[in-house]
Amino acid sequence: MKIKQAICAPARTGFYFDDQRAIKAGAAPDGATYRGTPITPGFTAVRQAGEAISVMLILEDGQIAYGDCAAVQYSGAGGRDPLFLAEDFIPVIEQHIFPALIGQDADSFRRLAEEVEAIQVGGKPLHTAIRYGVSQAILDAVAKAKHQLMCEVIADEYDLTLTTEEVPIFTQSGDSRYEGADKMIIKGAEVLPHALINNVDTKLGRSGELLLEYVAWLRDRILSLRTDEDYCPAIHIDVYGTIGQVFGNDNYTAMADYLETLGNAAAPFQLRIEGPMDAEEREAQMQALSALTKLIDERNIPVQLVADEWCNTLADIQYFADNRAGHMVQIKTPDLGGIHNTVEAVLYCKARGVGAYQGGTCNETDRTAQVCVHLAMATKPDQMLAKPGMGVDEGYMVVYNEMQRIRAVLTAKESV
Repeated sequence: MKIKQAICAPARTGFYFDDQRAIKAGAAPDGATYRGTPITPGFTAVRQAGEAISVMLILEDGQIAYGDCAAVQYSGAGGRDPLFLAEDFIPVIEQHIFPALIGQDADSFRRLAEEVEAIQVGGKPLHTAIRYGVSQAILDAVAKAKHQLMCEVIADEYDLTLTTEEVPIFTQSGDSRYEGADKMIIKGAEVLPHALINNVDTKLGRSGELLLEYVAWLRDRILSLRTDEDYCPAIHIDVYGTIGQVFGNDNYTAMADYLETLGNAAAPFQLRIEGPMDAEEREAQMQALSALTKLIDERNIPVQLVADEWCNTLADIQYFADNRAGHMVQIKTPDLGGIHNTVEAVLYCKARGVGAYQGGTCNETDRTAQVCVHLAMATKPDQMLAKPGMGVDEGYMVVYNEMQRIRAVLTAKESV
């Protein structure tokens, strides 16, 4: 089954592009936006509408496969590719991607995805968002050509065994960390709430007191709202390096002491802290996170550290996993480019005994979320992100429903 035509369409994401540097520097919230001057190159405001590009591949029999090119909320930060605007990148896709795909047989996801991944313009790889969305469309095209689910294609090509076992879903609240937590608890989210702790003065506290207060509140809220005593979600909070800002990026003892206090406050629930420090550079970040992870383990502190900043590509993830820089690694799907890299990253972490968190960003689309569920059902990471958006209900619905559809279809096929 050949790819006979390809089309692009501009799209919106489920959230926004935010200038992380400007926010860390004190850009003031103002309703749904921020006041202040952008710092990261490419931004014209601290918060801008999220953009994506929908890529459609039309097969010989008229079936249409599609995927969405999308970039993370904090584009241009932490070593990531720059701001992704549809107007700028549709011509790039039409000029450099479509000629390489039209006329090809949709017979192998890995082959076609790797061919796209290898394309360079001006000696540089294509933007991660392009590789991300085009590879989704390729996977869908191969699945449609073979009359399979996308997860079945992944399982076949990577020699994996498909099961109907659910993958825990991690929900994110944005700044609505109290109301959002209630929604998550009511819906039985297995991991919660992210909480967006990205400012010392307003969210962490100058001695960490604000986050400690929130963790204690969240523990009590889960205990009071749950209707089943067996419901025991993991508490996963992204602190965007703010703990290091307060206690010192290399003051491991002080950070460990604070993390122990948080972990005790979260009991009986498992606490995960994502991005405790941001060393502003890949090697320094790996070393700092590795040292803190080692100290946490030596002291048996009931906290799991999650790597995020400066751990963007497949090579980065392998490097952090090899050096145990974190108990878990976020595999931020848009940052890895082609989704075959997400598959490889999950399998690599699992093989090395490091937690695999198939993540992403609130700034994705319904389509990217659906495709990522198929990756997760094939590779079985420890958790996957509910996306897009920060409203909880919508992202959780998209991911949960796609997972249940997959499970139902796989179960029906087993019974034939």
